[in-house]
Amino acid sequence: MNNFWKIFLAALLGCLVALGLIFFMFMGSIGAALAGGAAKTAVVPPQSILKIDFSTPISERGQSSFSVQNIASMNLSMDEGMPLLTAIRAIDAAAADPGVKFIYLNTDKMGMSMSCTEELRQALARFRESGKPVIAYANGYDNMSYYLASVADKVIINTYGEAMITGVGTSLTFFKDLLDNLGVDIQLIRHGKYKSAGEQFTQNHLTDANREQNQVLVNSLWASICEEIAASRDFSEEDLNGWIDNLELFDAESLLERGIVDQYMYKDELEDYLCTLFDVKEAKDLKFTDLGTYATAKVKDDSKVKDKIAIIYADGEIEMSGNADNAIVGEVLARRLKKVEQDSSIKAVVFRINSPGGSVQASEIINRAMLNLKAVKPVIASYGDYAASGGYWISSNTDYIFTDKTTLTGSIGVFSLVPNIGGGLSKTLHINTAAVGSNKHSDMMGGMRKLDDAEVEYMQKMIEKIYTEFTGLVSRGRNITPEQVDEIGQGRVWSGRDALTIGLADAKGGLTDAIAYAAAAAGLDNYKLVVVPEQKSMFQQMMSQFSGDNGEDVSIKTGIKEVDQLLNVLDDPQMLYARMPYVYEF
Repeated sequence: MNNFWKIFLAALLGCLVALGLIFFMFMGSIGAALAGGAAKTAVVPPQSILKIDFSTPISERGQSSFSVQNIASMNLSMDEGMPLLTAIRAIDAAAADPGVKFIYLNTDKMGMSMSCTEELRQALARFRESGKPVIAYANGYDNMSYYLASVADKVIINTYGEAMITGVGTSLTFFKDLLDNLGVDIQLIRHGKYKSAGEQFTQNHLTDANREQNQVLVNSLWASICEEIAASRDFSEEDLNGWIDNLELFDAESLLERGIVDQYMYKDELEDYLCTLFDVKEAKDLKFTDLGTYATAKVKDDSKVKDKIAIIYADGEIEMSGNADNAIVGEVLARRLKKVEQDSSIKAVVFRINSPGGSVQASEIINRAMLNLKAVKPVIASYGDYAASGGYWISSNTDYIFTDKTTLTGSIGVFSLVPNIGGGLSKTLHINTAAVGSNKHSDMMGGMRKLDDAEVEYMQKMIEKIYTEFTGLVSRGRNITPEQVDEIGQGRVWSGRDALTIGLADAKGGLTDAIAYAAAAAGLDNYKLVVVPEQKSMFQQMMSQFSGDNGEDVSIKTGIKEVDQLLNVLDDPQMLYARMPYVYEF
């Protein structure tokens, strides 16, 4: 018998060792595959066409994050994208590079956010100012792809191409009827006429105030896009809006007739046209350099430069805990700010905000660390897609604020959602509950009953206190009275375009504008850019999650955006939120 156990244990140990070796070989092969592309030497021909076709996606930080949940959903995409700043710096470098003859822009695979598109468009406009042309081509155009392409010297569409240029719109989802059917009641406690965050759980329609703010918002966003398109093309904003309202833009001929495009061509005809621009006879002689290769070869910081400007990214929802790769975790970002504060080689900071907000407590932890940093060196805010509610909380006291016109910002307000699922358990599952507590209100946040009047008043006091602190904080940062903050606050979301007129931001501009301002504020002519936090590769994210050192809370997700939003609210009902009402998809 002893021999049996010896053989059994030896075999078991051998299996475990073998499985471990297979796992690490598998991880190593994935890591090698992910690193292989980066290891290749970037070669740029002496004379070439810079090709931007979005085969490498461009986004705020440049990659889709890996999550262990990707495996469960069989979403094993390992695409490494390009950070927006890298793309912009590459285009700016190409403008001064005599080896780059022109830019060929193909928007068929474009999937950028609105503010990323705005900043990339500004870079293309600067490239044109250098005297070099931009040629845009696509099989079809929609709102964002045409907005980007319209900056080009020549806008071309496939002869059999289509258009879906319809103006800015969004769809909002409401859960109240579903929750009523389930027997779930949610109490919304808030300050702010326009603080509509939470209304999707307590209403089944747009309230008048919510409709008002959303209508003003989409009108402002479209006005920014429309005026830039019209300024680049030979028609007026009124013309464009008339064609859209009358559904006159649908095929290549209708686009050409109205000046939306300059020509329509099949792909082989386009190649012939590019040959004439590049001064070659055949398409095989065209020399293209893709944006990623060009950026790798040409966008480099001089490691010998001692003085630095740090770009600190605050990207995602603001949380007290969680995965710092996918969200803004209060204590984690505060530690990063402290580290930058203590680094004497960093002379100025660009605080890049791309957040709809989140936890009040985490927002204040970050704000405190930012104020300490600001006391030592200039801190310049740069707004991406969102700098709203908690995102505005952590940045309103910076030295200067740049915003894109299509940024969503403001949302100065506070709310809390308190669900009561006890009735739902009884109604749908026939499960009954009973509370036992040491005090009268011990079970008030248990989620099994509705708050009584005294408890609602108690929660409202907390909300009012935080709203007063929020408006006071903005008042000090923007040098306006608390009454003025309240007038433009009340939870209302503003476009960056409107934020500039009401004093929530200082200047229109993107990341490069903020970097230039930070350099001037620190008196720097020569500097190196450092990114905080450093971007992890997909493989590094994968390994950190398998090793369990990233703090990710692996919860059940359905993959349905609206349902997961509901589950997130039910997961932490007692949280006080400084957050936008929705993450908009236009």
